[in-house]
Amino acid sequence: MTDTMLPETAQPEPVRLPPLGPLGWARWAWRQLTSMRVALLLLMLLAVAAVPGSVFPQRRIDPTKVDGYLAEHTTSGPWLDRLGAFDVYSSPWFSAIYLLLFVSLVGCVVPRAKQHWKSARSAPPRTPRRLERLPAHASATVDGSPEEMLEKARTALRRRRFRLAEHDGGTSLAAEKGYTAETGNLAFHLALLGLLVSIAAGTLVGYSGQVTVVEGQPFSNVAVMYNTLSAGSRVDTGDLPPFTLTLDSLKVDFDNGSGGGQLGAPRMFTGAVTVADAGGPPSTRTLRVNQPVDVGGTRLFLVGNGYAPVLTVRDGAGNVAFSGAVPFLPRDSQYTSLGVVKVPDAQPRQVALRGLFLPTAVVDPVKGPVSIFPGLTDPRLFLTAYVSAPGVDGLGLDSGVPQSVYEFDDKDLTQLTDDKGEPLRILLAPGTTFDLPDGAGSVTFDGIKRYAALDIRYDPAKVWVLGFAVLALAGLTASLFVRRRRLWARVSTDDEGRTVVEVAGLSRGDDTALQPLVREVLAEIAPGPQSHQHDPKHQNDPKHQNDPKHQNDEE
Repeated sequence: MTDTMLPETAQPEPVRLPPLGPLGWARWAWRQLTSMRVALLLLMLLAVAAVPGSVFPQRRIDPTKVDGYLAEHTTSGPWLDRLGAFDVYSSPWFSAIYLLLFVSLVGCVVPRAKQHWKSARSAPPRTPRRLERLPAHASATVDGSPEEMLEKARTALRRRRFRLAEHDGGTSLAAEKGYTAETGNLAFHLALLGLLVSIAAGTLVGYSGQVTVVEGQPFSNVAVMYNTLSAGSRVDTGDLPPFTLTLDSLKVDFDNGSGGGQLGAPRMFTGAVTVADAGGPPSTRTLRVNQPVDVGGTRLFLVGNGYAPVLTVRDGAGNVAFSGAVPFLPRDSQYTSLGVVKVPDAQPRQVALRGLFLPTAVVDPVKGPVSIFPGLTDPRLFLTAYVSAPGVDGLGLDSGVPQSVYEFDDKDLTQLTDDKGEPLRILLAPGTTFDLPDGAGSVTFDGIKRYAALDIRYDPAKVWVLGFAVLALAGLTASLFVRRRRLWARVSTDDEGRTVVEVAGLSRGDDTALQPLVREVLAEIAPGPQSHQHDPKHQNDPKHQNDPKHQNDEE
């Protein structure tokens, strides 16, 4: 036997894919960005990115709390400020997520909306050849004519608001309903787009600001009276909607009957305000937490409160250089409050006071003066005094550099001292006066008023935000509770000449009500005994029920 050489098997050459190139990579990135998976991921990421806005104080809402946080956290505070933790919703990283989500939703929803429009206008698909292989199936044999049974099927399906189409030469019906589920899904995503656009529009044409209003003092809606004002690029801050406001009274109740951690807890904040819109008569309103007052579309929120000691400062010549209420900022739950008084008009030397107000004061041997209750039980005012050189602007008010009303730089001032050369400590009770040494004047503690910290917002897009939020809720509800179903009805004759009626159904996803619906339709078409045939291999296989390839095979 002669040995033969078998040919060596040829090795296939490796498949070499062409390079994508810049355009190919751009197309790939666009497809990834506009996928529903990425859109949902960005939506979740946006929610996570908004968490620091509720953890850290925000400058737009309460800049004084931000200043207090930075003063208490000297190490981590500046780093958080650089990362935008106190301006979360205007930070570059939050804006980037916001913009990517908007682009992703547009690229995802628009093609789906076009496809859904075409599907909703197209006729239901033709009847599969073997209805008994569908997940829900029922049949019955009757004595009526096929035409009569088909007309009954048409009536039964139309009563249930199915869209109908005839197939197989008028011997079968295809019915379809449930497009509302996909419509609701698209409405939900379109509403998200509307929410993003409305919120962005609100930042362009709206404004928000913070102001401190003391009892009895009026406030006019002009830019110079705000502590801080943040306005959109389309807002003219010189022409804000005109209105005036006066805080008539502010009532604050604290818990003084409970023990433990509830002692001193706030129980009620209620403010009586008199507001007057442009051209309208004054009206008295009640201002509460989470119950803002609306003045011509501008909403006033009560976000804080505190005490404003009323002081009178006389200069060295005995003239009144300052008189009024000075808001002090609370630093803890007991309303231990800090504040400053600047008296640039005092002659011949300017006077500056730095103070600590305690609503219920005690002197702790270790901690020093502290407040043990936030209510006005035993109020005291502790002050230190500074003066400038005669004729010198030690406060720097003429330098043109903006300054905070809650602090001053004492580098050009001299702190007053007592007879022992120690820094002067001034303790005042309501109604008392203290004479400053070296002929610098006197300080009188006349009384105490309350003040309210208000957040004033004007956002004409809030109605659109509400509308799109309702639309998103309605769309989500429809997508969750409406079932997409297809039913088919076929009539034929058996060997004995009797009419055989078959009804079968297919649903997207698990649908326990599909089989009862099929039986109900068949009972309406052909009352009497019915036979039910199912393919055990596929009856409980959701993958088979939703597989378009299987559905086309059946057709």
